[in-house]
Amino acid sequence: QVQLVESGGGLVQAGGSLRLSCAASGIIFRLSAMYWYRQAPGKQRELVASITIGSNTNYADSVKGRFTISRDNAKNTVYLQMNSLKPEDTGFYYCSTFYRERYWGQGIQVTVSS
Repeated sequence: QVQLVESGGGLVQAGGSLRLSCAASGIIFRLSAMYWYRQAPGKQRELVASITIGSNTNYADSVKGRFTISRDNAKNTVYLQMNSLKPEDTGFYYCSTFYRERYWGQGIQVTVSS
């Protein structure tokens, strides 16, 4: 049973930082690409960042230079370090992976106040 459990969200002021964690189980983590998505109120879900098996990374233009995705294969955990946060970063953040079908974590709220 695939499980993805996010943690580390919360409320932060603009310009601040948060680090999200996603603990994975039920997958061969080192052979799994990992993704962070977010969904703001009234907006479509968007891909924020991805990291491949080889730790190559990609970012949405809106977060490039501010966010960093990383993985720790020994801990079966993927992280999203979020710096210089803006109010428009507010939303529900989801960890995801894909193996025959897409799997999602429960999501975690990030709120950035102005």
